[in-house]
Amino acid sequence: MIVEYKLHDIVEMKKPHPCKKSNQWQIIRMGADIKIKCLGCQAIVMFSRRDFEKRLKRVIPQDQE
Repeated sequence: MIVEYKLHDIVEMKKPHPCKKSNQWQIIRMGADIKIKCLGCQAIVMFSRRDFEKRLKRVIPQDQE
């Protein structure tokens, strides 16, 4: 299954962030690596595209924000 995502999409990862404030992340950089920002504590994490796609649970549609 191929999941489509783009810059500034909100995504949910398989494991929650340790801050426990939010399980939602915003994509802030795309390329060979993908940088995401926690919407709870504003922490920034960078993954390789392969690791990101492995850890991605779902993309949250824009109308559910």
